[in-house]
Amino acid sequence: DYYKMPLVTIEGPANVSKECKKELIENVSKAVSNAYQIPIQAIDIVIHENQPDNIGVGGKQLSEKE
Repeated sequence: DYYKMPLVTIEGPANVSKECKKELIENVSKAVSNAYQIPIQAIDIVIHENQPDNIGVGGKQLSEKE
């Protein structure tokens, strides 16, 4: 049943490699599986990639902060 499956959402930068995302998904899935004592196949991971223009920190776009 979909509503009983954990859904993990990760917010992060848009310039992360495919290999890094693969490793992140594997590691987070294993951690959630162990914590909830459920099969890893029951865990959904969604990565939202955010552009620096779309993030504000201290009243400024992240792309402006350097």
